[in-house]
Amino acid sequence: MGLLALGTALDWPDAKKQADLVREWGIKQLLEIWNKAKGKESDAMLWGDEVEYLVVTYSKDDPHVLLSLRQADILEALASDKTLAAKGGCVPALQDVPGAKANEPLPVFHPEFGRFMLEATPGKPWGIEFRELLDVEPNMVLRRVIAKDHMRADEHPITLTTFPRIGCPGVFTDPYYPVSGPRLRSQFVPDEIANPHIRFPTLAANIRWRRGRKVEVNVPVYKDKNTPWPWKDPTVNYDLHQWAEDDDVRNGAAPDNFIHMDAMAFGMGSCCLQITFQAKNITEGRKMYDQLSPLGPILLALTAATPVYKGFLADTDVRWNQISRSVDDRTPEELGKKPLQNDRWRIPKSRYASNSTYISTDARLRPEYFDPNLVIDESIKQKLIDGGMDDRLATHFAHLFIRDPIVIFEEDLESLDLSKTDHFENIQSTNWQHMRFKPPPADNTIGWRVEFRPMEIQVTDFENAAFTVFIVLITRAILSFDLNFYIPIAKVDENMETAHRRDAVLNEKFHFRKTPFTTRSPRASGTNTPNAGVSRPPTPLGPVEDEYRPMSVNEIINGTAAATGHDGGEFDGDEGFPGLIPLVESYLDSVNVDVVTRCELDTYLDLIRKRASGELWTAAKWIRHFVAGHPEYKADSVVSEEVNKDLVGAVIEIGERECSGKGFKDLNHIPGFESMLGKFRRGGCGRNGAAS
Repeated sequence: MGLLALGTALDWPDAKKQADLVREWGIKQLLEIWNKAKGKESDAMLWGDEVEYLVVTYSKDDPHVLLSLRQADILEALASDKTLAAKGGCVPALQDVPGAKANEPLPVFHPEFGRFMLEATPGKPWGIEFRELLDVEPNMVLRRVIAKDHMRADEHPITLTTFPRIGCPGVFTDPYYPVSGPRLRSQFVPDEIANPHIRFPTLAANIRWRRGRKVEVNVPVYKDKNTPWPWKDPTVNYDLHQWAEDDDVRNGAAPDNFIHMDAMAFGMGSCCLQITFQAKNITEGRKMYDQLSPLGPILLALTAATPVYKGFLADTDVRWNQISRSVDDRTPEELGKKPLQNDRWRIPKSRYASNSTYISTDARLRPEYFDPNLVIDESIKQKLIDGGMDDRLATHFAHLFIRDPIVIFEEDLESLDLSKTDHFENIQSTNWQHMRFKPPPADNTIGWRVEFRPMEIQVTDFENAAFTVFIVLITRAILSFDLNFYIPIAKVDENMETAHRRDAVLNEKFHFRKTPFTTRSPRASGTNTPNAGVSRPPTPLGPVEDEYRPMSVNEIINGTAAATGHDGGEFDGDEGFPGLIPLVESYLDSVNVDVVTRCELDTYLDLIRKRASGELWTAAKWIRHFVAGHPEYKADSVVSEEVNKDLVGAVIEIGERECSGKGFKDLNHIPGFESMLGKFRRGGCGRNGAAS
């Protein structure tokens, strides 16, 4: 969720005139934060997660499943008790909430871009204790229970990445609104699908206005045996003449063999799972940002859950590029389609994209890892350096600040307030990269933070907790063992593209560092602890290309030996990659974890292990299987209303079973369910109790 504020939002022609002022004031606010917080030390290692939900209306007697647009009503119900809201809760009565622990803040709910979405976070940050990791899953279940309790009987919070039939002809929202409104000007979705807070319709309208045309979200359609080829999106209306932008499709915006979408709602209406870490100081935060960056594409592929768009099966499995295109405000000049005349740069990426640079002061960070063609605002970089910021971090922010502020409130332009961060956040919060480096707020009450953003939301809270806990543990292993995952940033970009391919988790290879250790160390096997105290050479030796090679997700997660059945010695003379899970297990072996906690943590790791090996399916593969096996599916790539209803109904049933505390027993009637979740949450813990 980006910056929310109230005021008079400027339309793009007026906002454009104020863009330089907002950038100037934003940099001054950033330097104010920098000078206050650059020496900030010993902040607690806190962290938090964000879970996003779609809200749907569903009943067995109604043939239609619809997106509920009652976000405001639901949030009002959640926040109706002012006393509890002041204590961090958002429900009328604490004692009436099953599963809530005494004296523990209740979850907090937030609005999102889509009027059919909710975001939920824990009532307070999680801490460093290992037993707290076991509270994540019940807390996620509690959030879903609380949300459901404040909805109508026919409304349900579900954790699908996208609603499979958003934008289809006919009725797909409750209430219904006609399409082609003045803000989005979409021929597929109404303006009312967006949160009515002035920020959101202005953001959508100004992105369209700045780029000079509607956004083009084109996803390759999956070619099944009865799919016509070449395939033309049958939902596109080439005869619509309500807005000037309706010419887009007549000018080639909807190419053959692609599902065509034309509004921000098709991207920012997607749900995800995000984790934010507070570092003890800025140095640690910069290190976490860098070392987690190469892991982003791997976790994107591993959590793949988005194979359907606008009622059609897509030939991709994840959401990332679709969101990127839905907020791409670049002009034809910035895209390189026209000579530069009115704009300053050609910009290779959307403002929603993978990271473009590294920021750590780590001596192992070689110049070859950087993008030599990184676009930055040199004048802004110089201002930051003159203000005392180091070159590397100044470069990072000077890159973010090549973007224009899209939503500007007239009232914020009256004077510069250095006790706020509104102008800085205006730019920072609309650079949606797969990692985000977050300075402390103006009052310096919170530390330097790092946000891990690539993961797709999962169908169950068990899965969402498992991936959350895994990222927390790998982060602790990185810091404890001083692990090194650096590869050239351009290879991270390539990996993000690779992660989109269908079944990438099984069929694709990703560039990854051959060894995470600075010097040769014992292989992490769950019993040996890597030598975290090795000294670093003053200058890395050898060609940078020798430091990484293509690996499968299985090899990256489980290790060369587990993935190949070999000891890894055949790979270019190195020992083979140890695997992220064995590294986590070595970390857990090196610290004091009680038996019960370790058993539950092993259950989460086992899910990740089996997803990586292919023993268990991703959500994307399960959805494809469900659709393909449905009696109403015609093998023509179309996800009909009947198929959609049964798919959403299955997701609701799974969620209700989980929220009832009954686990996943007796759900084998759901096609493919056991292939996705095996025997997990059917009794026992750890590898043995959860084996599938």
